[in-house]
Amino acid sequence: MGSCLAKSTSDGDDSDHNVEFAGGNVQLITTKESWEQKLAEAKRDGKIVVANFSAAWCGPCKMIAPFYVELSEKHPSLMFLTVDVDELTEFSTTWDIKATPTFFFLKDGQQVDKLVGANKPELQKKMIAILDSENPCET
Repeated sequence: MGSCLAKSTSDGDDSDHNVEFAGGNVQLITTKESWEQKLAEAKRDGKIVVANFSAAWCGPCKMIAPFYVELSEKHPSLMFLTVDVDELTEFSTTWDIKATPTFFFLKDGQQVDKLVGANKPELQKKMIAILDSENPCET
């Protein structure tokens, strides 16, 4: 499915920056400190983090954003974060983002799964697998 290759320069159009990427229970991460704060919060609360590394100019990112928000509302036991790779370039580089969107699934700050591309069925499948692994008795 669709994904955008990382773009090295910003085109300067920040007017509607990230408007469509936050909503529902999705929290927009704009600093490394807020990322660390949210991971610590998730660890304390025993929540798995779903992190969406995306970009405002990326078509597939925009396409999957409403679905991601919808998933955040359906699964309040997970923590949903969005990181703009252009806004946090250096931080995103440490995660080795080669294309957007890239979704990471983190437990206690450690990666347990990853999905590259705007693949709705695969994202939902991975989310269900993670939820099942956390709550084997619930279906």
